[in-house]
Amino acid sequence: MNNAEVQQVKQRFGIIGNTEALNRAIDIAIQVAPTDLSVLITGESGVGKESFPQIIHQYSRRKHGQYIAVNCGAIPEGTIDSELFGHEKGAFTGAVSDRKGYFGEADGGTIFLDEVGELPLSTQARLLRVLESGEFIKVGSSKVLKTDVRIVAATNVNLAAAIADGRFREDLFYRLNTVPVKIPPLRERADDVVLLFRKFASDFAEKYRMPAIQLTEDAKKLLTGYAWPGNIRQLKNITEQISIIETNREITPGILRNYLPEQNVQRLPALYGNKADKTFGSEREILYQVLFDMRQDVTELKKLVHGIMEERGMKNDAPSVTYFPQHKGFVEPNEMPTTIDIPAKLGKETNEVPDSAEYVEESLSLDEVEKEMIRKALEKHHGRRKNAAKDLNISERTLYRKIKEYGLE
Repeated sequence: MNNAEVQQVKQRFGIIGNTEALNRAIDIAIQVAPTDLSVLITGESGVGKESFPQIIHQYSRRKHGQYIAVNCGAIPEGTIDSELFGHEKGAFTGAVSDRKGYFGEADGGTIFLDEVGELPLSTQARLLRVLESGEFIKVGSSKVLKTDVRIVAATNVNLAAAIADGRFREDLFYRLNTVPVKIPPLRERADDVVLLFRKFASDFAEKYRMPAIQLTEDAKKLLTGYAWPGNIRQLKNITEQISIIETNREITPGILRNYLPEQNVQRLPALYGNKADKTFGSEREILYQVLFDMRQDVTELKKLVHGIMEERGMKNDAPSVTYFPQHKGFVEPNEMPTTIDIPAKLGKETNEVPDSAEYVEESLSLDEVEKEMIRKALEKHHGRRKNAAKDLNISERTLYRKIKEYGLE
């Protein structure tokens, strides 16, 4: 596909940018569109994955058929089978009439399954059958129905990890991933950031009937050097905030910094050492990596001190205390502590190793971290699960499942 055709597609679907990886993704979408192959679109949250299923649909022979977009993460687990495959009257409480379901409605068209990684395993089995044979059964029925639907799926979940954890079927992954399309994150599209900012600034100037904001050269450098963990969605949100709040329409680095969160993934070399070039899909992944690195460092230190203590014949008969590094002080028992024992004689008989401890156990686990993060988010939003899920960057259904799993009702 030549460059002129790619630019035409961008203009038609409102895609801004000239990064090679973005152009490659568009090219693949156009090439696969005339076929009926399943497509899996991957990329971080906020990169604009929703445009690509529309490109595939509009450039296919199905363009005059139905196009249905389904957010799998927003539908409760108990009703998702009914939403996708339909149900018979009386199949369950509240089923007062027959329902056709999305796969019935989209016969001859395209279904876009966003957040496909959030599907329950039972629904994944039903979806696999549709992909293999085009057959499905309504909830509460025994009659096998046929549908001719093109499936395009998208996810920001690492499906390889989900397969390893038993949360996603490997056979379904290979069926969906017939043709992969990877959308690059905004941090890998530095040359496109200013173009996107300018477009959003123009749109908001028109929407709010005010002059468009403009960046100084130094502000452009700051903008392109930022990691953008929320990708295009975050950039658009910040542009709107600045457009509304700032009276000065020329935006300097000083003004811009007020709107850029300090948690910048690319600014953490001290934490990651030679892993500084590693990228992360969410703030939770960053936290997990930091905790793992901290625990490794503390464990090595404790082993070193333990060796010194054994060498000097020191006894460890002091009571243990609980310490939590992030809080820099003593905390309550329910705050995921690391338990350490303070040797009674350490510091009295030697001056070489002050403020050290012998390793006893590491009680900090990923489950405890996750449980505490969920508990804190629920407290922060006064039990409002929708807001807590958004804060944690997970679907509401996943949050409901985790609340039940950890007994946080």
